[in-house]
Amino acid sequence: MAEIRNYTMNFGPQHPAAHGVLRLVLELDGEVIERADPHIGLLHRGTEKLAEQRTFLQSVPYMDRLDYVSMMCNEHGYVLAIEKLLGVEVPTRAQYIRVMFDEITRVLNHLLWLGAHALDVGAMTVFLYAFREREDLMDCYEAVSGARLHAAYYRPGGVYRDLPDTMPQHLVFKKGTEGKVSSLNKAREGSLLDFIEDFTERFPTYVDEYETLLTDNRIWKQRTVGIGVVSPERALALGFTGPMLRGSGIEWDLRRKQPYEVYSDLDFQIPVGVNGDCYDRYLVRIEEFRQSNAIIRQCVKWLRANPGPVITDNLKVAPPEREGMKGNMEGLIHHFKLFTEGFHVPPGEAYAAVEAPKGEFGVYLVSDGANKPYRMKIRAPGFPHLAALDEMARGHMIADVVAIIGTQDIVFGEIDR
Repeated sequence: MAEIRNYTMNFGPQHPAAHGVLRLVLELDGEVIERADPHIGLLHRGTEKLAEQRTFLQSVPYMDRLDYVSMMCNEHGYVLAIEKLLGVEVPTRAQYIRVMFDEITRVLNHLLWLGAHALDVGAMTVFLYAFREREDLMDCYEAVSGARLHAAYYRPGGVYRDLPDTMPQHLVFKKGTEGKVSSLNKAREGSLLDFIEDFTERFPTYVDEYETLLTDNRIWKQRTVGIGVVSPERALALGFTGPMLRGSGIEWDLRRKQPYEVYSDLDFQIPVGVNGDCYDRYLVRIEEFRQSNAIIRQCVKWLRANPGPVITDNLKVAPPEREGMKGNMEGLIHHFKLFTEGFHVPPGEAYAAVEAPKGEFGVYLVSDGANKPYRMKIRAPGFPHLAALDEMARGHMIADVVAIIGTQDIVFGEIDR
């Protein structure tokens, strides 16, 4: 008789489907997984500790670097916690801008998830399609903040500045490409809101293209149906949130259950799955594309009709207007104090959470009355999902681990913070 024994294998961290910094130790019986042990610590940044050495305002750019695919949603959770402690009122226009960019960020996140997940499983075309749309939305980030990825656009009390009236244009670098460049610039001739509106009109067709490639594709279904099944009870017990929880059939979304900003005034649906497998979680995120698109359209319509301030007029929290700062000594002092010393937050503690693309992103802040947080704790949505990898992978084959990592939509910046 041949001797059969279990053996242990390293999966990653250099494996492309292990997303660069995830090391999995797999205990195998042949090619069937008996146990999966995720190892973290290869990316540890100490964000929560670093925040204690920075003023409240200086920590905003750190939020972008947590889940570096859901940049503005992370900023949102952080500034909401600060605003709770300060008791600051945010202008309605700023709330609509925040909600619009939260949903743009959700679409950006799901586009990368879809492309990377499909690529991990073996479908290449979707990856190229998804990145085509990401380029347009990255241009929206660049238009408002000057950065394509780490925006640092949200501020305690509102947003950094109002939406621009112009969009960056493509330039002609090569003779004979004038016609192609002018067609690329067609949607960029107006304001940022015009560009976003044009995108929302085109986007449902693109989502149809992704579905044509994947939804009824028999190879895609063989790789995702019945893989990584999580029952509703286990999803709740494991601390799942976002599409991972909704994929198991539980309709829980902070935008509906604990509304923040202006979500209670908007019309949208919460998609839920039935079977709790990789395929259902895929369908949930695909429908979220359509719902986010509808929310963005509603925000664009409101923002067109309602001009107004985009940040609080409390000069202890927000800087004065540039013109006032240049010509007014009082304004200059406020500006200087705000960016050197920062604002002092009253003693107390607050927890604020947003429905980030991956689930509930929460920030717990403790203030002792200083200009820096006494303590900060981040509730990263990906952490409980990764912890459940062992349970989701047991009894599956090695190839299925790749599909499960993909369906969890792991970004290690927030997990290994």
